[in-house]
Formats: sequence, C-alpha cells, structure tokens
Amino acid sequence: MAGRKKVLLKVIILGDSGVGKTSLMGQFVSHKFSNQYKATIGDSGVGKTSLMGQYVSHKFSNQYKATIGADFLTKDVQIDDRLVTMQIWDTAGQERFQSLGVAFYRGADCCVLVYDVTSANSFNSLDSWRDEFLIQAGPRDPENFPFVVIGNKVDLDNRVIQTRKAQSWCTEKSNVPYFETSAKEGINVEKAFETVARNALAREKDIDHTSDFPAPIKIPENTRPAPSNGCPC
Repeated sequence: MAGRKKVLLKVIILGDSGVGKTSLMGQFVSHKFSNQYKATIGDSGVGKTSLMGQYVSHKFSNQYKATIGADFLTKDVQIDDRLVTMQIWDTAGQERFQSLGVAFYRGADCCVLVYDVTSANSFNSLDSWRDEFLIQAGPRDPENFPFVVIGNKVDLDNRVIQTRKAQSWCTEKSNVPYFETSAKEGINVEKAFETVARNALAREKDIDHTSDFPAPIKIPENTRPAPSNGCPC
C-alpha cells in the first residue's frame, strides 16, 4: 500500500544442537520485502535446523551437522492483507557460541524456543534459553515479549516429554503458544511459523521502530568556534 511505513522485524530460533531447527527453517522460504523476522533458540540436537529446513523448502535431511555460529533462511508469507518476509535465524546451540548472542538477539521481534520431545535435557534447557535471550536481547517489555515454543520430533516413538508437561510450562510463562511438530514429516510446521509471524506483527503495531534512534543535534548556522591565540590561520 502506497505511503505505508515499512517495518523490519527479527525472529530468532533457539534450542540445543540437534533439535531440528534448520530442518524447520528449510520448510519455509519466499519472495518480496515488507517485514523481516529473525527467529529460534534451543539446545544442540533438538531439531531446530531441521524445523527451519522443513518450513522453508519442505525438505528434511537425516544427516545431522551442528550449526556453527548462526545461519538463516528467508521466506515471504501472506498474513491477512500483508506480505511478510520472515528472516529465520538458527543460532548454534553449543555453549561456546553463545557469546554471539548480543549481535544476533538485539532487535528481535519474536523468539522461537525449540526442544526435542525425546530429550528431557533439551526441554529442561528451555528456561535457560529463555533467560539468555531476554538478557542478550534486552527487550523493552520482557514480560510481554512474544515467544513461541515448539516440541519437535513427534514422529519418533520414544518421546519422554508429554504434551501436558510442555503446556504447563508455557502456561506459567504467560501462556506462550505451544506447537508439537515433526520437521521430518512436515507436521504443524506451517501453523507454528504462521503464529510466529502473527505474534511479531502484533508486537510491531505497538512499537515505533524509529524511537530507538536519538533526535539529531541541531547546530545553528551562525555558530563558529572562537579563535584561539597564536593560531597561524
């Protein structure tokens, strides 16, 4: 729409290495610019990368390769009357890369926390990933910052984290939206990322993204420095 303010939105995917983030990302990409998102967090191995891959390109790989540092994919989606460009970032789940956090988390508009339903450790890490994000990103209103939680790998038979337990955790964290997905089978991936986009857009309506920039300092045209003694000029 002509004259409409363009908005840049970031979303981040976090979680332990191997939870399937990139496969989820790979299930999701697209086209024109209007808004940008940066998303996802979780322990290593929970499938963050797989989730991303499934969402962007509807592809899943059984070959596991730990993300080094950070990676991202983009996809355009239509949300009601708006074309939204989602930029989904997959950050490394290994502790030695968490120092990259400040650079990647700052300015995020939504954060996706991913765990593996077959791994109790990855679920137990959700609190630390959430806390880490809030510290590194420093959102203005941390109590109301939009998170989405994804329990990935529901196609596997050996799950140890039941739905009720995960839902209870999300309820305690201000009713965070919760989805159970399979990056391998493409289950619930689109629905989860649509919620990510909607939550980020809802937050964008309440924030003036230009307010972070200080007002320019005006210098009167007739202001000149006083001459100093001994100046050869």
